[in-house]
Amino acid sequence: MTSSSASLDLNNTTGQSLDFCIRLSRAQSVITRKLDHSLSSLHGLSFADFLILYHLGRAPGSRLKRIDLAERLGLTASGVTRSLLPLEKLGLVSRQADPRDARVGFATLTEAGRELLGYALTAANTAAQQASELVTKTQIDSASSVLGRLAGINSANS
Repeated sequence: MTSSSASLDLNNTTGQSLDFCIRLSRAQSVITRKLDHSLSSLHGLSFADFLILYHLGRAPGSRLKRIDLAERLGLTASGVTRSLLPLEKLGLVSRQADPRDARVGFATLTEAGRELLGYALTAANTAAQQASELVTKTQIDSASSVLGRLAGINSANS
């Protein structure tokens, strides 16, 4: 067979695990797009920006080491630093150095960031409810447990 006439029968070669990962990726993209649209149209935030504010808002003292924030977001340390820059310029997040260790930096939610997060939570909750309206509470609980295990989430990094 030549490469132009050869075709793969992907329907018979895709394993269950790969199919799961492909569906998971598509679902994540669809849900992220819905949340992006809702948050940006109402509050000028992307879902990625919202997640930063959300994790900082949940942290003790509304601050996290940048490396801990990166872990919660699934980003590299440099990726989280790049993501924080626009939020810092807007006054939603600030940087703090650790007085005991110059290598450690904290991201802190500002009062303006806390206020915006409060408003954005309402929009995010509404968009999330709409995105999951075809799924039962039991299914959500089960899927959340599975997704948490896949992401390596535990009580210390949720």
